[in-house]
Amino acid sequence: MITLDRLGPDSDAGGLHVTVAGIRLAGSACARALRGLGAEVVAVDAGNSPDHQRWAEELRALGVVVELGDGTRLPQPTDLLVVSPGFPPGAPIVRAALDAGVPVWGELELAWRLRGPGAAPWLVITGTNGKTTTTLMLESMLQAAGLRALAAANIGVSLVDAVLGPPLDAIAVEVGAPQLPFWHTPSPLASVCLNVAPDHVDHFGSYEEYRAAKAKIYARTQVAAVFNTADPATERMVRDAEVVEGCRAIGFTLGVPGLSELGVVEEFLVDRAFVENRATHAQELALVSDVEPAAPHNVANALAAAALARAFGLEPAPIQQGLRNFRPAGHRIARVGTVAGVDYVDDSKATNAHAAGTSLRAYERVVWIAGGLAKGQEFDELVVEHASRLRAVVLLGADRARIRSALARHAPQIPIYEVSDTDTEAMAEVVAAAADLAEPGDTVLLAPGCASWDMFDNYSQRGAIFAEQVDRLAP
Repeated sequence: MITLDRLGPDSDAGGLHVTVAGIRLAGSACARALRGLGAEVVAVDAGNSPDHQRWAEELRALGVVVELGDGTRLPQPTDLLVVSPGFPPGAPIVRAALDAGVPVWGELELAWRLRGPGAAPWLVITGTNGKTTTTLMLESMLQAAGLRALAAANIGVSLVDAVLGPPLDAIAVEVGAPQLPFWHTPSPLASVCLNVAPDHVDHFGSYEEYRAAKAKIYARTQVAAVFNTADPATERMVRDAEVVEGCRAIGFTLGVPGLSELGVVEEFLVDRAFVENRATHAQELALVSDVEPAAPHNVANALAAAALARAFGLEPAPIQQGLRNFRPAGHRIARVGTVAGVDYVDDSKATNAHAAGTSLRAYERVVWIAGGLAKGQEFDELVVEHASRLRAVVLLGADRARIRSALARHAPQIPIYEVSDTDTEAMAEVVAAAADLAEPGDTVLLAPGCASWDMFDNYSQRGAIFAEQVDRLAP
């Protein structure tokens, strides 16, 4: 039987017993790949919905044994456990594997092991906020250079499928924190942590464990470990990382860049890291106006993407063209309408307090729609920082009391309207209340600061229903 350290895309894994925990996008891809190599695969999932039944049927047709309704038991025998991102480090099946001395890999670890000779390098992006936008910007830049490039992992395309698919020149890899505890050997060409703030505390048990997981992104980076100069925690991660000899620390800033940084000079995005004579010279890469929207946090995302692109060797022209070609993914500071002089903005993707603060910072007078599942967060700092721009707040969702309490402590003068209904139809009341509270020139901002699962399937559905209700306001 093959040993795990020799597992590869052409291996004969016959006799290897693998348990895959979770059968959605990532788990199904892992199970298919391992079964294709001849491994004996058992896939387990606590779900038992019609969708789970469909996924299970597809896997069973390939010879995978699927057990639904219980994702806690570790089948015997198991030589390797591969877990989907939804499984926290303390999940019973993970603990059982570790107690038994069974290695635990995530999808990204398996994908790295299954890369073939001459495989595409990984340009890796994590951060509390901005990951998807930065990853898609980078993909657009690489494609503008005529490269075979793909955005994958935490972005809707399985990384296992990507590495086993048609040949690529580069992969822009978006990595969420829940994927990082089981990341052991990947060696990115370049990597970035955009920012770090409390999130997924319930998943990791503490903010410190969450931050430690994010820091793993820099391990074994080959060319450039990119950090945010405005976020000292990301710089500390780079300082502490065990990188490949010769890897450089590269900063990005919204100010004038120093040595080995990318930044902004007047209307230009500029590079003082990947140029000769960087002590005295800088290279113009693009215009700030090439970034859409050109909100400060989005310019920062563009600079981070450009740093990874430059680490890969891209010239300025495709970086600029990639930004011009880029279209933001949905539900990220998207204006969905203007009614009676009031702008309505969907930032449903703002699923934590840090993201909500970034969104609030972009507007002067806001009726803020907030609430959902808080994931262990507190909101005091957010309220203190942004109370001066809040005209009113409309609260919804299971943990709305946490935000209400923060408002009561720090901004008791701000009007609050609470929606107690917890079905999707409650968004009609939310939008109607916000419209009543807003005045011409205000922005009604859906930036919940919380996850959506208490009331909606996902943040996309939450944003879409918000936009539908705004449409109904129009005369």
